[in-house]
Formats: sequence, structure tokens, C-alpha cells
Amino acid sequence: MSDIDTLVIIPTYNEKENINKMTTAALNASPHVDILIVDDNSPDGTGKIADEISKKETRVHVMHRSSKDGLGRAYIAGFKWALERDYNLVMEMDCDFSHDPQEIPNFRNKILEGHDLVIGSRYCGGIRVLNWPMSRLLLSRGAAMYVHIITGMPVSDPTGGFKCFRREVLESYDFDMVKANGYGFQIEMTHKAWMKGFRIGEVPIVFEDRQEGTSKMSGNIVYEALWVVWSLAIKNGFRRKPKTTKS
Repeated sequence: MSDIDTLVIIPTYNEKENINKMTTAALNASPHVDILIVDDNSPDGTGKIADEISKKETRVHVMHRSSKDGLGRAYIAGFKWALERDYNLVMEMDCDFSHDPQEIPNFRNKILEGHDLVIGSRYCGGIRVLNWPMSRLLLSRGAAMYVHIITGMPVSDPTGGFKCFRREVLESYDFDMVKANGYGFQIEMTHKAWMKGFRIGEVPIVFEDRQEGTSKMSGNIVYEALWVVWSLAIKNGFRRKPKTTKS
């Protein structure tokens, strides 16, 4: 692999308080990463700040989208951008510091050990969530159990959005067929990889709720995740394991 082999995709919408600090922290965490900021025309000027960062730092790139179109669509745009270039690994990461950029090397190392998709898990070997109300923690844990009961997918944190894909996994997707856009998007992408037999690993992370900016959580995101799970199960004939395993 080349020195820079990993692209970290950071979607943004009204993240002016965090964008400078996050890009600096992510770049400092690993010499092997570039960053792609995918901004959905943030009214607070996040996109303009990202452009200024990019002018000063060659490892930071910016994609401007015309409107707020959902997390899943932002990531897909970033995935396509990465596949047009020579990155071997592609990461998803939030801009609000709920995902610790210091964990980036751990994801990369786990992939290099032989995994195809690595998920940062809040619940692998215990619960590591800070500053969440009990209601949201129960919702998240309940969602994980819901996914496992219906699909059988052996992942402790299927709605988690801190993850790393090997290039071959992204190349296997038909992005036009990915329907979900919120937490359901994370479930759908992992389930598709699992059904294709790709090797999935998890690394334990500490998840801390955002300190600055506004949460993008909504009831529609929760409802979407509920129906996406059933859609995936039905589409795969309620099969609860891959047909083959990648070697």
C-alpha cells in the first residue's frame, strides 16, 4: 500500500464549530489518511470553512452538494469519489467528535489483519456511551437486538456509523439499489456485505454525544431503520447466514 491509502469521509451540515478541530485531529491521528468533507450546502458556512482548510492542507478535499439530502446519500457520493481514485480503504466518520479520530489507526490495523469491513462498536464487550439519556441508549440497544433477531447478523452495533471498508466491499455494491438514508443506511450496508460473505470485524469504541452543534436525530430516521430490517430479511428469503465466505 502507498503511504496514503485511506480516505476518511466526513459528511457535514452546520458543523462550523467542529470542522476545523475535526480535520486537524483526523490528520494528526494517522499519516495514512486523506479527508473528504461532503457538505450539504450548510447555511452556517461550513462549506466555505472547509474550502479554506482545503486550500491550506493538500490532504483535505471538499465536495459540495446542492442541498441536505441525507447521510446515506452523502456517503454514497463520497464512496463513488473514492472509487474513482486509488484509495484502498474508505472510512465513515461523524464531524461532531462522537467518533474519536484517535481510533482511526485501530480501524486501519484491523482491516490489515484480514477483515473487509470493520465497525466501531459501542457495545462490543460492554457499553461505552457517554452523555446519552437512558431513553436513547435503550433505543440504540433495542435496535441492535431487533436487527439480530430478524436477520441473524452477528454484529453488536449495526446502527453505528464509525466504520472502515476495504475497497473491494464498496466495489461490490450497486449504490443505485441502496434505499436507506439514516441509521437504516448503516444496517443496510453492513448486511449487504455480510450476505456477500465479506469478513466483518468490530473494534470497541467510546461514543460521546456531541458537545457542539445540533443533533440530526429524528423520528423518521428511526422509522426508516425499522422497515429496512424487514426489507433486507424478506429480500434474502430470511436467510440468516452468507452463502459463501470470502477467503
